[in-house]
Amino acid sequence: MSISEGQVIGDEIFLYFNEKKPIYRILLNEWTPEEVKKGISQLRPNEEMKSLQDAGIGRQWADWMIGINLTSVATVKYNSGSKKILNIGRVLLPTLKIIYDRDKEIEQFEASTYYKLLANFKTSQNEVFEGTYYEKDEEGKDNEKFDNKATLESMVELIKNKPAQIVEKQIEKKKEYAPFLFNLSNLQGYITSKYKGWTSDKVLKVAQSLYEKKYITYPRTGSLALEESLKGRTKKVLDTLKIGLPYESQICFVDHKRIFDNSKVESHSAIVPTYIIPKSLTPDEQVVYNAVKNRFLMQFLPIAEFEETKLITKIIDVPEESLKGVFISKGKVQLVEGWRIVEKFEAKGTKEGKENKDTLLPQVTQDELVEVKNANVAEVTRKPPKAHTEKTLLRVMETCGKSFKGDEKEEGKEESEEDTLKMMASILSGFSIGTPATRAETIKKLKDAEYIRAKGKSLVCTDLGKALVETFPAKQLLDLEYTGRLEKTLSDIEKGKFQKDEFLSMIKAFTEEAVEAIKNDTRVLSGTKVEVPKDMEPVGVCPVCGNAVVENEKAFGCVNWKSGCKYTIWKNDKYITMLGKTVTRQMVELLLKNGKVGFRNLKGRNGNTYAAYLKYVKNDQTGYFNWEQEFI
Repeated sequence: MSISEGQVIGDEIFLYFNEKKPIYRILLNEWTPEEVKKGISQLRPNEEMKSLQDAGIGRQWADWMIGINLTSVATVKYNSGSKKILNIGRVLLPTLKIIYDRDKEIEQFEASTYYKLLANFKTSQNEVFEGTYYEKDEEGKDNEKFDNKATLESMVELIKNKPAQIVEKQIEKKKEYAPFLFNLSNLQGYITSKYKGWTSDKVLKVAQSLYEKKYITYPRTGSLALEESLKGRTKKVLDTLKIGLPYESQICFVDHKRIFDNSKVESHSAIVPTYIIPKSLTPDEQVVYNAVKNRFLMQFLPIAEFEETKLITKIIDVPEESLKGVFISKGKVQLVEGWRIVEKFEAKGTKEGKENKDTLLPQVTQDELVEVKNANVAEVTRKPPKAHTEKTLLRVMETCGKSFKGDEKEEGKEESEEDTLKMMASILSGFSIGTPATRAETIKKLKDAEYIRAKGKSLVCTDLGKALVETFPAKQLLDLEYTGRLEKTLSDIEKGKFQKDEFLSMIKAFTEEAVEAIKNDTRVLSGTKVEVPKDMEPVGVCPVCGNAVVENEKAFGCVNWKSGCKYTIWKNDKYITMLGKTVTRQMVELLLKNGKVGFRNLKGRNGNTYAAYLKYVKNDQTGYFNWEQEFI
């Protein structure tokens, strides 16, 4: 639970018993004896926590009001003949929408191919290095992706065995800081992407167990830094944990803003180990504890340093108009291992332990001549976006849908420094979906409600989840921006910047509006796609539930009729007969495709003929369909 929910639990007990005695709060970040003694010596009057109580009650009442009302009305409205409850929630639906949107991106992705020109160059010392061909695009940016394969193939012939020159050599030394300390979402994302069989809910349960055993600090935090007052205690923990490590001599306590920064702490500090070293841990506890401990140790090891080299090679003796671009080669060499030594020892003997190899380039100088040894055109197929995993879903929830450069980063890899800082700013603003304490539970609820399912490490929508997103009329509840604003308002209540009663009035108005929208909705929710009988060919798509419309002996109707879909057009329809026409397969196909079908020579009541479009429209009161005319 978050700090505001913890406040409410205590306050509700005191209110129930009408307690009049003075009440004080003890605020702890860990359960070590030292911290408990310190907390007791710094008790705070409970009256100072009124804004926390307001935020906790506001969140509690908002979730209850939206959940109980919309769940009941949606279940009654959409589940004709089914006993399944349709769970609707303030955090549940926008989270479902995140997964739905990614599924749609993948579904609508059109595969395409581009081509790259690669060349191997040989130096005077017979060393070989590869370069990729780049040209300036219309915006003046370097581009290595080309649509015309034939053009590149002609270049291959053009540059064969040609001399080339290193026209530019750039060398840049760079520093790579250790990844930030863990908050709950990052810890969950790290472990679920690294180990099979782990869910974010499981990570939280194991972390909670370690917290209660006094081995780590409070896990339900959104912070990536420590309070500045914790410097002394942090040094004590570091001095305890480093003893006997192979890289003990490299570990040194530092007072750095990346580690200690009050402005980057939200309620509780980041998750770190305590000075109490575990004597025995279960295998699951070992996984979570080692992740927290190693991330902590990384902060106090040297910064990793590497050297990046970039060679720009130009083919000579080739007309400028035939080869406008240059070949670029990149190399990277590690100079200082620094904090990465922790990863090396942790991954020793595994595939991960062999990943960080240097990319070496030969020792060439600017203006040096080389020769094209060979060249080829590589064909690359553009890949669709990857389905969300628990790691990427947690990141989107934490930042309320903001996209970052590393969103498509390989699973198990760390986010960039820039992305992490942006995420930190988003977290501190309070603009998010759910809280660190509730996000894992939300993902589990989506699975339990059968709105999503796990496909390996990926999360995808079920047919029921898709149908709910497409049908649910209270669209604000699916809007990440709206949900983020609600969470931001709760954060403002916690800080004393917004009134609880005003917030609850907003929630009440929204709930009433949403209930009416659901009650007045004319659509049918299809939890599953109904299979079309093998002996039937679909006529079109049902405009009500998205299943197939098929033809039988007496009518054209939706295959989802057992779940309550009433879309049916009878072949002996009296209205169509009165107009002097008959219901045919071609007519229904056009109607389903275009929403209307045109006729000439329709019979009027006075015997005259006329032309009109016919539409098949649902009657909101009866739930059945009637014909309407639109004159041509």
